[in-house]
Formats: sequence, structure tokens, C-alpha cells
Amino acid sequence: MTRPLRLGVLISGGGTTLQNFLDRIASGGMSAEVAVVVSSNPQAYGLERAKSAGIPAFVVERKSYKTTEAFSEATFGALRKHAPNLVCLAGYLKLLHIPDDYAGRVMNIHPALIPAFSGHGYYGHAVHQAAIDYGVKVSGCTVHFVNNEYDAGPIIIQRPCPVLADDTADSLAARVFREECVAYPQAIRLFQSGRLKIEGRKVIIA
Repeated sequence: MTRPLRLGVLISGGGTTLQNFLDRIASGGMSAEVAVVVSSNPQAYGLERAKSAGIPAFVVERKSYKTTEAFSEATFGALRKHAPNLVCLAGYLKLLHIPDDYAGRVMNIHPALIPAFSGHGYYGHAVHQAAIDYGVKVSGCTVHFVNNEYDAGPIIIQRPCPVLADDTADSLAARVFREECVAYPQAIRLFQSGRLKIEGRKVIIA
């Protein structure tokens, strides 16, 4: 794919990963455009980032739907109107069921080295505090394809960083986020160039 990749970005909070995408696109580090933003939270600051960048943005709240399937269909319905090639979860906190037409076209980034400190309830600073409390010496981030479970899809890229003796959740989060800012665009470029192949639990990079 030589034309810019159309991204659909799902958010629930501040939108720092969305901003990383916008900054990378502006600097020429990603040949992409954010075609649409969908938030599960009407108060998410990421919606303001989307508005400032002139990106269509929508809210689809989980509480408005009785089932995960109905919620997922509404979310992907909002995305489909803008025909993204790839959907990127960016601090998105809700479980989705991936429809067949987007299988292998939905990514997420998690602020730990999966399978450590991952799954339901592990998000935001809770992940970093758990890593500190456990006493691990290395943390990092993981970009993975999304399936129908929390943080359980095939892993594309992992980038490590040290956990220091005097770390707080804030200081570790900042260090991990620096790795996230590199890893997610890298995974997107690999997808765009057709170099990713899913084989069971593994992602083969050609």
C-alpha cells in the first residue's frame, strides 16, 4: 500500500497515543491519516484533540447497549462510515468482538510485556504500579492484534525498558510511553507494507 493508510482510532481517555499518531504523521514518520476517532467516553479529552485536528469523532458508550456484540456492532458501524484500513485501540478500555471484515485489521498497545500484567482490569497506572509492586526489573510495551479477549491477541512488537528502584507509577509510565511512541508506529508501518502474517498465536514479520 503506497497511499496513506486510513486509521480508525478508538479512545477512552486523554488521547496521548492519538496525539503521537498525529505528530508522527505531521513529521512524515507515518504515511497515514486518522480518518475517524470513536470514544467510549463522552468526557475523553482525546475528543478535543480530534476536534482540533479536524477529524470526525463519535461517542459510542457501552452502557447504551445490552450486550458486547451490540456495542461492538455500533462501534464498528461508526468506523465503517469512514472506511479505515486499520483500527487502532489507543487507551481504549472496553471489550470488543471483532467482526469478520476487520479480522487481522485491529491493533492494540498495552503498557506492559504481555502476558505479564495484562488482561481485564490492567490498564493505566494500575499496570505500572503492579509491575513495581511485583519487583520486576524490566517492563515495556506490547503491540498486538486484537481478538475477542482482553490483551490476548497475537503479539506484533514488544519494546522493553528498565524498572528503576525509585520508580513511581508516574515515572515508569513516562518511560514506557516513550517506547510506545516508537512501537505503535512501527507496527503500523509493518502492517502497511504487508509484512505481517498471523499464524496461530504468532505474528511472522517478513
